[in-house]
Amino acid sequence: MRLTLLAAALALPLGAEAQEVEITRHADRAGQIGAAETFTGTAYVAPVFGPQISGVSAGEVTFLPGARSAWHTHPAGQMLVITKGTGWTQERGQPKQTIRAGDVVWCPPDVEHWHGATNSTSVTHYAIQGSVDGSAVSWGDHVSDEDYGG
Repeated sequence: MRLTLLAAALALPLGAEAQEVEITRHADRAGQIGAAETFTGTAYVAPVFGPQISGVSAGEVTFLPGARSAWHTHPAGQMLVITKGTGWTQERGQPKQTIRAGDVVWCPPDVEHWHGATNSTSVTHYAIQGSVDGSAVSWGDHVSDEDYGG
């Protein structure tokens, strides 16, 4: 037993502490209704994980019918993993696209876009993004009803 403890101690670099797998339960990830400054309609935003991995973080966002984000950009880009429902996304100046459960959307760095529910269905996605100089998103103006085109 003594030899095992010594071997384990020698395997760690000086000053290092053993780390353990950490589980965060879904029920423990409290979220909140998205701010009116950045969302139209009802969107529920819950953190999934913070920027422990090279500044990358993720949130789970559920948009009720008619809800959407404001126009925005991400300095490191963003991946959307659609987990439930059907929604829409649009790059500024391009046609609106339908997104469904199972789809993955890549929003390149600094490309202005929005995403959210359709006018009759809800959608849930994981939003995964990195940060640059401490910022993961730059918010713009609200998506107009004309652009949304419910």
